[in-house]
Amino acid sequence: MSEMARLELVVVRHGLTAWNRERRYQGQRDIPLLLPDALADMDRLRDALADIAFDAVHCSDLTRCRQTLAHLLEGKGREERGVTPRFDARLRELDFGDYEGRTWAALKDDPDYRAWVDSHGRRATPGGESAEDLWARLSAWLQGVLAEASESGHRRVLAVSHGGAIREMRRRLEAVDFWDGVVGQAQGRRFVFIRQGGDWQCSCSSAVPAPASATP
Repeated sequence: MSEMARLELVVVRHGLTAWNRERRYQGQRDIPLLLPDALADMDRLRDALADIAFDAVHCSDLTRCRQTLAHLLEGKGREERGVTPRFDARLRELDFGDYEGRTWAALKDDPDYRAWVDSHGRRATPGGESAEDLWARLSAWLQGVLAEASESGHRRVLAVSHGGAIREMRRRLEAVDFWDGVVGQAQGRRFVFIRQGGDWQCSCSSAVPAPASATP
């Protein structure tokens, strides 16, 4: 019988920005965190991850994710143990194209916008990406993470990304509806992958941080 391998992939969303608060589409605009407002949620996330030793750390290259990661790793000295963060544009948010910088309130009566919403991501945003485009780059990144786990024996990996990216991962890995996969700022999912002989399969997932009702 072939040996079974297991990987925990923790993917979390960046902290609060001013555009989040304004319900403004950020996409790939390089918007920083809203400080100090973002700190409370990021502190809770940092506490939830404090006792986990990650074998690899990945992060979107956009500023809000870089700032979130710096806060999560503060005081941990992970780089001293040889875990240097890897910044990767494939972990960026969906490219919202012409909708970036605009609010839901300003767009809600636009027929093209309504068509995009009703398509559950199958349509591309004007000048931007479709959910399929987003998954193409996310899945390429994920396959690299899983291949490295096979080669190096990584068992725990952290990634800091964006709400739309995590929603798409949930849709593909958890079979969650497109609009039901949203996670809040400084929240995310723990995906557990199992490999026995052949390909890796996502066996289960859970919320990060765990809901208060799930803790003793």
